[in-house]
Amino acid sequence: MITTVVVDIEGTTSPTSSVREDLYGYTRERLPAWLAENRTGAAAPILAAAKAQAGQPSAETDEVAAILCGWLDSDVKAESLKAAQGLICAEGFRNGALHGEFFADVPPALRAWHADGLAVYVYSSGSVRNQQDWFTFARGGELASLVRGYFDLSTAGGKREPSSYEKIAGAIGVAGDRILFLSDHPDELDAAVAAGWHAVGLARPGEPNPPRPPHRWVDTFADIDPGAE
Repeated sequence: MITTVVVDIEGTTSPTSSVREDLYGYTRERLPAWLAENRTGAAAPILAAAKAQAGQPSAETDEVAAILCGWLDSDVKAESLKAAQGLICAEGFRNGALHGEFFADVPPALRAWHADGLAVYVYSSGSVRNQQDWFTFARGGELASLVRGYFDLSTAGGKREPSSYEKIAGAIGVAGDRILFLSDHPDELDAAVAAGWHAVGLARPGEPNPPRPPHRWVDTFADIDPGAE
């Protein structure tokens, strides 16, 4: 019996375009100045991690900004980039420049699952801080009260690795066969199933990832009944 639903964000609960245009654009515009202003404070560990990953230990702050912007444009899932994005975008969420955007079918489904006693978690490559803000400052009303917890690359690991899903199951104390994972990416569904989870793919119109067997695919949360999966 399914007791827990874990959802991806980009392409699953929310349009990919809203993440890449809004969050990425806001980050790209502010990243160089933010790194320079905070290089001895909040940005220090981000600068160190980015230099290490890029193999450029002597890079100046402006050079690291260019590296991170390049990773942003290439959608590289780097922890240092996601951490910077979370801190930078936190300001945008709080001043009203940014909002979490959700497909229309998602909020009612989350509310229904919550009312039915299902535990809902989020697992996304975006930082936990970004995830929390995305649900807290959702356009149309907050959704964070429906979510038990959040996982990202730093707390769970890569989304295409079965060990990441095993780690999440251990952290929340739920057996894999009681967890349903929802994502638009076939490789992520494969990894979740390899860890013993149930999985359903989201194939929404206009989103970039095509469906792939052997998973079941739907185009709306309204077609998902966790109790029947």
